[in-house]
Amino acid sequence: MSEKKYTDLRNVSDVVISTRIRFARNLREYPFPCRLSDEKKRKVASIVKEAVLDGHSAISDRFRYIQMSELTQEEAVSLVERHLVSPEFISDRQGRGLLLLDDESVSIMINEEDHVRIQVLAQGMKLDEAYEMADKIDTLLDETLNFAFNEKLGYLTQCPTNIGTGMRASLMLHLPALQESGAMGKISASLSKLGIVLRGLYGEGTEPSGAIYQLSNQVTLGITEREAIKNLNDIAMQLVQQERNARDAMSESINVLDDIYRSYGILMYARLVSNSECMKLLSNVRFGVEMGCFDIDFETINRLIIEIQPATLMKNVGKKLTPAERDHIRAELVKTALSQKKIPANRRLENN
Repeated sequence: MSEKKYTDLRNVSDVVISTRIRFARNLREYPFPCRLSDEKKRKVASIVKEAVLDGHSAISDRFRYIQMSELTQEEAVSLVERHLVSPEFISDRQGRGLLLLDDESVSIMINEEDHVRIQVLAQGMKLDEAYEMADKIDTLLDETLNFAFNEKLGYLTQCPTNIGTGMRASLMLHLPALQESGAMGKISASLSKLGIVLRGLYGEGTEPSGAIYQLSNQVTLGITEREAIKNLNDIAMQLVQQERNARDAMSESINVLDDIYRSYGILMYARLVSNSECMKLLSNVRFGVEMGCFDIDFETINRLIIEIQPATLMKNVGKKLTPAERDHIRAELVKTALSQKKIPANRRLENN
């Protein structure tokens, strides 16, 4: 393994996979979605759609509107797998619409828990950039849609936990060393006392898969958006350092290195790989990349983590697949992607 010291805190892509900023907003003239009939939901969707597509923003013509009820189950689930919508958003698709930017960095859910959910995604640690984009879209839409706002409480939302800024800032983190050390339970409990929550890959109610966790702010009332982002950033940087320290402590372990290289070998030669197994194996390979074992870019691993998901796999192939067919195509997809990367010799492994 190459000697690798984590001294550059400006580049944390070894731990931080992606950033998300989400604003919850409601139209002042309409009840919350839970009180709307299907007809009223369609009316709200039409109003929001028109505000975005017919707006004067430079990116208005880059959005496309998706009527959720017209999607197949695979297409809908793929949106969740790509983190473009929430799992709740596809549970009942009647009267719901999605506005999606052409590069999928911005999605606007209509009639989820709130009338409007503005979401901005970015690769890596880009809290400030994602916030500025979300804030710009929020400001433009408010001019037309007249969002429900109270001088004392802030933005009004269906769930009281979102009242105030209505903002959730999240970071997707890869924490294999901390997970392996058994520290995640203690860390999660400590973070909750600071108004930060650590959840699974797809947010609330989901389990971590492939050692990937979602770190989000919980407090939206009595705090500004900038303060919430700074708090999340500071805590994320502490987690980055803890993860890197845990890796350093494991870097000499022949068992850890063996697990990493075995995972790479399985992915290169297996003919059938299930989704859950593939997530674990890719996590181990990404861990190896983080520790300097492999010359593979993080973008390749991050992309594969999305593309191997069942619904997204079928969407990209263009047809329904049996579990066995998915497992075969998944194995070939990963092998092809990894075959294009160089694998340097591991000096530490050779010396053991």
